[in-house]
Amino acid sequence: MDPAPARPPAPALTDLPALVERLGTPGLVDVHTHFMPQNVLDKVWSYFDGVGPLTGVEWPITYREEEDRRLALLRGFGTVAFTAMLYPHKPGMAEWLNAWGADFAARTPDCLHTATFFPEPGVHRYVRRALDAGARVFKAHLQVGGFDPTDSRLDAVWGTLSDNGTPTVVHCGSGPAPGPFTGPGPMARLLARHPRLRVIIAHMGMPEYADFLDLAQRYEGVLLDTTMAFTDFSERLAPFPEGELKRLVDLGDRILLGSDFPNIPYPYAHQIRALERLGLGDDWLRGVLYENGAALFQLTPGAHRSP
Repeated sequence: MDPAPARPPAPALTDLPALVERLGTPGLVDVHTHFMPQNVLDKVWSYFDGVGPLTGVEWPITYREEEDRRLALLRGFGTVAFTAMLYPHKPGMAEWLNAWGADFAARTPDCLHTATFFPEPGVHRYVRRALDAGARVFKAHLQVGGFDPTDSRLDAVWGTLSDNGTPTVVHCGSGPAPGPFTGPGPMARLLARHPRLRVIIAHMGMPEYADFLDLAQRYEGVLLDTTMAFTDFSERLAPFPEGELKRLVDLGDRILLGSDFPNIPYPYAHQIRALERLGLGDDWLRGVLYENGAALFQLTPGAHRSP
């Protein structure tokens, strides 16, 4: 069998607000952006500065800017709602990250209040406190945290999140480097315990795309974000299977825009154009870029736009 033809290069990076206007949406809803305390972000950037040996590809940070500048850039792209993906790599971090996240959301009205957790004593208490404070989305990073999502210390956390429908963005795929609890197996076991859990699979589950699409078809609460998927950068490392594109249409109302801004090695617009060039139609693109996220978080047009 002849190999599938290579996808064309991304179109020219034209004005994103013009694309938003063409689609007729109020803007973009990006469920996977990173804002965090500067000392933590500096360590994240240091990791990506040295990630070349893991991937064989350099990973320059395109938007290594001060916080105010990053916010201005993101809004300038037409993004009207976004997240502050925080994640701990050890015990004792999550609660103070959540305090920072609450303060950031209070002073940043277009940010969806984001919180996180780690399997440790007291985790259910501070997750409950974050919810009471208005947290609308959580982040769990199984690769960086190196923890099993089925750890018994998280049972009450997952139960609470399942009961109230608050979504958790979970980095559970094995890219860019596998960890002891990455891959579809741990998440499949978690969902078997909590079948109503609402989780957003980060990076489309890269590189185990098909396995995570299987989970989405099996469990109605499973969604996937597009973070870095389909871009030229990721297609070189972990190409999305051409044969799975139809399932992106079938699951179109459960695919959400994610970008990994600011920690991306290419312009923000490239993520959007990589989705556009899939050729799945304006209705699909409109859903991914705005409507699905707006429905998930019950956004009112204009309500989250910064003054």
